[in-house]
Amino acid sequence: MPAASARVRFRRWAGGLFSVTLLALPAIPAPAGAESGVRITSYGHSALLIEGGGARVLLNPFRAVGCAAGLPEPRLSADVILASSLLKDEGAPVASGRFLSKPGSYRVAGLRIEGIGVPHDRVDGRRFGLSTVWRWRQGGLDFAHLGGTAGAISPADKVLLGRPDVLILGVGGGAKVYTGAEAAAVVRDLNPRRVIPVQFLRGGRAPAACDQEGLQPFLNALGSPVVRQAGASLNLTPPLPEGLVVEVMR
Repeated sequence: MPAASARVRFRRWAGGLFSVTLLALPAIPAPAGAESGVRITSYGHSALLIEGGGARVLLNPFRAVGCAAGLPEPRLSADVILASSLLKDEGAPVASGRFLSKPGSYRVAGLRIEGIGVPHDRVDGRRFGLSTVWRWRQGGLDFAHLGGTAGAISPADKVLLGRPDVLILGVGGGAKVYTGAEAAAVVRDLNPRRVIPVQFLRGGRAPAACDQEGLQPFLNALGSPVVRQAGASLNLTPPLPEGLVVEVMR
């Protein structure tokens, strides 16, 4: 609950002296549910639906191509859609809602959202252009979404991203996604409390034209993290305790 604010009253007495009185004002309540946590549902690849704080946020809707081949496309409705890029596997127009893919500052459904442009690849964007990484607060938790980039995060970008409660990032490697070692370095830099890895091969043979590998190289690069098999959905309630936990969703 927000603290009560105060109003200052000045009263002048004889001789030019003043007295000061602080008058307490009632606290302004936060919107209902604003700090009550979130429910996260995975639709595979890097598509996540985050519900809480009065808003529905969909990340990276895809067409069933490339590494997302064979997955049901997330044809959902959301207040806002945050896409890493306009590539078919991480920013396809298959869902309904306000679609954001470009860097900038936005206000949607009561959320303040910041998009930061970074190279999508390891050659300063010369192959795949720019990707957008996202930061916002929802349900009392700070989120950072790096679900589709292989580009280095600059010191200035790290300051803008801050320390997220929940970090979502690709870990499967390939031409446009962090390798396990690169993703682990980002985790160490940003020091989140929860990590949700996305864009990695989930067993079996990779689809044609998919250059990603599995989750284990990322876990190996982190050392000995606490790993929890969250399945298809995950509930998170603030405040999250200290200590890194990797939440593996389906």
